[in-house]
Amino acid sequence: MEIDKPLLKSLLIMADIIEARDPYTGGHVWRVSQFAKLLATKIGLPEDKIIKISIAAYLHDLGKVGIPDDILKKAEALTEAEYAIIKTHPSIGGKLLSSHPLAEMVTSAANEHHERMDGKGYPNGLHGEQISLVARVISIVDAFDAMTSTRPYRKGMTVETVLSILEKESGTQFDHELVAHMRELGSSGDLSHIVGHTATGLPVVTCPHCGPVIAIPRNTRNGEIIYCRACHSELTLHKVGNTFEAEMTGMTDDPRNLEPVANEDAVNDILAQIG
Repeated sequence: MEIDKPLLKSLLIMADIIEARDPYTGGHVWRVSQFAKLLATKIGLPEDKIIKISIAAYLHDLGKVGIPDDILKKAEALTEAEYAIIKTHPSIGGKLLSSHPLAEMVTSAANEHHERMDGKGYPNGLHGEQISLVARVISIVDAFDAMTSTRPYRKGMTVETVLSILEKESGTQFDHELVAHMRELGSSGDLSHIVGHTATGLPVVTCPHCGPVIAIPRNTRNGEIIYCRACHSELTLHKVGNTFEAEMTGMTDDPRNLEPVANEDAVNDILAQIG
């Protein structure tokens, strides 16, 4: 498959930096990409389309670059007015990518992933098969990850609970056949190794002071120091089994410690798919 890797990497890094603005969704784009890859494989798509869907899924939230920080970083549930602003991110993403060399592969994912099968979605009120297959896949896995992930105002739901919710919305919000395939993936345990991770084999690390998820590199060692960009806590990592727990040691006022960092491990996972 002919894809300009350096050009693609620049987009993937941009997606990570945009995600890093929101300290409460760490690893979201990687998880959505991995779930999309599994679902695309499940429905029998050829390998090149599977890879393209996983890439498009990683880039689906690029439009959040246009959302103000005070809304994107808000720890509480959004007001109706704030939610209306959040709802502009698909069209922002679509416009941002429309003239990009990789536009054909990723624009529909950015622009259509909040459309609904019954036509009540946004930004364009598309319905049924007017919505691209890429966007219909990403719509399901995006919602699945949002509901299984912990937020400051609620804990993540169980896989079974979320699958039941998807089934209730099957045919109205989500594609009926795709939901059935997602149920099969969940029932066979194929989703559990992605839930609560920020890259392959890397469970989330949570700030013990304020709750956000922090992505850490694969080569992280016991005793290393990391920083929470939400509350500015300095944290020591302690190895516990196959994961780490964070202990608060104090606060930092050095802006260099709080720079957003791309999730290089997740980006490399995506690039490794391309021959």
